[in-house]
Amino acid sequence: MPNQIARRSQQQRRSETEQRVLAAAMALIAERGSRGVSLAEVGRLAGYSSGIVSHHFGGKQQLLAAVVKHAQLFDHPVTGSCGLDQLSSLISTYLTTFRGRAPAPQAFLLLWSEAVASDPVLAPLFAERDAWFRSLLASYVRSGIDDGSIRADADPEAVAVSVLGLLRGIGMQLISTAEQAPLDLMVSQIVGIVQRGLAPATGTGESIQQRDRPSTGDDPAR
Repeated sequence: MPNQIARRSQQQRRSETEQRVLAAAMALIAERGSRGVSLAEVGRLAGYSSGIVSHHFGGKQQLLAAVVKHAQLFDHPVTGSCGLDQLSSLISTYLTTFRGRAPAPQAFLLLWSEAVASDPVLAPLFAERDAWFRSLLASYVRSGIDDGSIRADADPEAVAVSVLGLLRGIGMQLISTAEQAPLDLMVSQIVGIVQRGLAPATGTGESIQQRDRPSTGDDPAR
């Protein structure tokens, strides 16, 4: 038992160190991009010696790979009873990660822009991560086609590419020229656009969400 406790404590300390190093790396990358960041700076900002990053991650390429993977993660509770609702929830959750100029999404998009410029280190990392994200988006579209919430002629792969481009483009604006945009209103409108574009026709021009929404006396459509 004492050995198990010691091993668990060592693992916890290692995990805490790595989380602090990743947070420091994302903060610096969000501020100046990856090219202007050194391993020694990351270690100092994390509160450790300059060699801690090399000890835990190896070189800069390995650190950037960990940052790309970590920065892409966000809490996304799977909600909604249909594929279109699940896709809408993911879009909303993704965009709200930009609230308050959080460093993780900023770092991710700055690294992505470097990858687009054919950075030899970042390009293959993002090829893998983008393929994973497109696959996730396409899976929601397929679910929506199967359950009837998304029109049957929608192409899952094409929709995935389109939605990913939409999210990345909006994200780039939010960390640059449109940082003062009303985020909640914008998210609501973007989700509405996607829903109206993918929902099957009901014969009345209404989306599934509009048709199934409970009627109230305050409904402006009435």
